[in-house]
Amino acid sequence: MRFRFGRAAALHLDTPFSGLARTDPQVAEQLRDASLGAWDDLVACTIAEDASFLLLAGDIYDGPERGVRAQLRFLRGLERLSERGIPVLIVHGNHDPLQGWSAISRWPAGVTVFPSGAPTAVPVERAGIRLATVVGQSYGRRQEPNNLAQDLHRASGGGLAVGLLHTALEPQGNYAPCSQADLLASGMDYWALGHTHSAVVLHQHPHIVYPGALQGRSMAPGEQGPKGAYVVEAETEVLDLRFVALDRARLLVAPVPIEGLEDLGALHRTVRTAEELLVRQHGGRMLVVRLELVGRGPLHAILEPPEARSELLRDLRDGASPGIWWESLQLHTAAPIDRAARAAAQDFGAELIAETERLLADPALLVQLWEEAAGDARTLLGSTPPTREVLRQALLDADSLCLERLDSEA
Repeated sequence: MRFRFGRAAALHLDTPFSGLARTDPQVAEQLRDASLGAWDDLVACTIAEDASFLLLAGDIYDGPERGVRAQLRFLRGLERLSERGIPVLIVHGNHDPLQGWSAISRWPAGVTVFPSGAPTAVPVERAGIRLATVVGQSYGRRQEPNNLAQDLHRASGGGLAVGLLHTALEPQGNYAPCSQADLLASGMDYWALGHTHSAVVLHQHPHIVYPGALQGRSMAPGEQGPKGAYVVEAETEVLDLRFVALDRARLLVAPVPIEGLEDLGALHRTVRTAEELLVRQHGGRMLVVRLELVGRGPLHAILEPPEARSELLRDLRDGASPGIWWESLQLHTAAPIDRAARAAAQDFGAELIAETERLLADPALLVQLWEEAAGDARTLLGSTPPTREVLRQALLDADSLCLERLDSEA
């Protein structure tokens, strides 16, 4: 019997976004609501997909301070799934261990919370047919130094064999340390893991999968980009994995090069164009965007004073498209290279510029250099002889890169 199930982890319901509350309290509150909205959307997605069950691999909340609002929102979602006959199976992780995990003692019908201390096998059936047998174990405390995976094995009874575990998948540590070899030795068809906030498929057949976080929470690299859950299609084995983005607010970094931009007006137009592109690519969600200005150009001197960057950021926020919040502006730029001054210096940089000018003045010599090029250069530029313009541009790019490296090492 072919069926689908949903799986998510790291909901961190009602968690404040790190580093944003001091910037704008109203925006921070919108972002705090995003985790709750993402949970609502996961419930709706599970129902719309006619999923046979939903797996949650830990960190429903963020820590001991589990707000009433978060617990009630979680309970309402479970009630909606229970009303439609969709079982939910939950293991606890390091942020929501069993000790003092919840102020709610009674869960709706069909909700299984796996205990700690020993693995438990739970069959999942539909219309009298066993679809899967899920084996899981929760954390009893915030730190779990034991290798729980070694005790989680394929259970008897048939159906898809699923392991449900919160683990950092490291050889040592305090988050149920284990190895991929431990998971592969279990006989499971599918490992539903939780802990890391990036979605990743570590192995196929058997599948070992992290769904990542349901909603990003800061500008850290692992929190950026689309967040959500997986919809898994299976029969006696996994047939298909589909990632579904469910984040209400998306955290992004937008790099904008300053090369060729002559003034602030040109930069402003370029950033607004980038903003419009982001809206088209990620439309329908609130976007929290970090602007990173990169490269070399005359704007570096204008933007180097902190107050100039603050004023530019304020202007971007004031005129931003609906749904976009420019989180910060970071400068990764440098002044343009003064080739005339470098050429006059008595150093390797001056020799490099002189050699570049000599080759540019003699196209035939440049072609000859190509024909004599080592294999690595041919690999980079292709085996077919390039046009003189392509060779000229490759030479200029190499010249600029070398001068930049010389400047950075000076």
